[in-house]
Amino acid sequence: MKKIFSLLYLLITAWNATAQQDAYLITGKITDATSKLPLQGASVFAQNTTIGTATDQQGNFTLRLLNGGYDLVITFTGYQTATRRITTADAMDKNIVIAIAPKEKALEDVVIKSSNEVKDGLEKYGNFFEENFIGKTANSSKCSIKNKEVLKFYYYKKKNRLKVLATAPLEIENAALGYTIKYTLDSFTHEYASQLSTYSGYPLFQDMKPVDEAQKTGWYNNRLKAYRGSMLHFMRSVHDKILKEEGFEIQLVAKNNEIETAIPLVDFYGALNYSKNDSTQLAEISPNQQNLAVLYTKEAPDPLYLSQSGDVDRKFQLSVITIAADQFIGIEQNGYFFDQNDIVINGYWTWQKVADVLPYDFRPQ
Repeated sequence: MKKIFSLLYLLITAWNATAQQDAYLITGKITDATSKLPLQGASVFAQNTTIGTATDQQGNFTLRLLNGGYDLVITFTGYQTATRRITTADAMDKNIVIAIAPKEKALEDVVIKSSNEVKDGLEKYGNFFEENFIGKTANSSKCSIKNKEVLKFYYYKKKNRLKVLATAPLEIENAALGYTIKYTLDSFTHEYASQLSTYSGYPLFQDMKPVDEAQKTGWYNNRLKAYRGSMLHFMRSVHDKILKEEGFEIQLVAKNNEIETAIPLVDFYGALNYSKNDSTQLAEISPNQQNLAVLYTKEAPDPLYLSQSGDVDRKFQLSVITIAADQFIGIEQNGYFFDQNDIVINGYWTWQKVADVLPYDFRPQ
């Protein structure tokens, strides 16, 4: 019996050691930028994850993060939202201090008065906003915003532009994937001239509690389907150099006399100028061409996408990444990449919006 307990103890110890190596702790303090005093109750979370907390009386916080990179987001009523990029290297820093500044109310009033707020904006633009923010996929039909009253709609006639802001974080329920999302919307903009919609913000996910095992299994299967072929899946596959094994193919998109030509590649990683730092596990890519076609061949495009796009004969999912000239993209082991403002995506990935997004801490079992 003693030997059994000893073996069990060793196994548990080994498991705990492995688990600890897969994660790291971030500790710090949130203060007022003017008074330098600590802020109690400030929300601190890793963007696009299920990991968040609130500061204590001394403004201190601690987060346990899976290895990789994140945007740390700090929100507090009456203060400007602040962000800071975090990596495993920050686990060594025990004195992180992030100062946040109060919002300038006078400036807010000027912005609101000078803009053309649509009084019946929710009625006029609400459905349009949801289609371009939540999406038009199968999952989006089971995804809803619970506090639409916080949305404010502004239409600028001269620029033919719609802008949407929110006075509080959006409370989103995704019954397809089993998440509630607290989404701090930075802004949503639609340019009618180009029919281009862009949005940015800071989502915090929370697992919904399943009523039974069948619902739990259903949520996992839906998450797995959303993950396969996604940008998160792609970035992790690039980092781990397993693109082909995971079903991805990369082609360079070259333009000659305004005609675009896709160039198949034999060596994906050579064309990406791939490199990885073995100590930090940070991978970097700087492609030979700005435009990359990304094909996912293990699953056909969703029938809804085919019917909406008109490309009914396509047998694979096709997305195009455009990387800013002379820029490199850093990719952490959890699929987080930066600088995200240096990448523009088109194709299949743009069809999958908030209803199909997964947090960075999702891992296929």
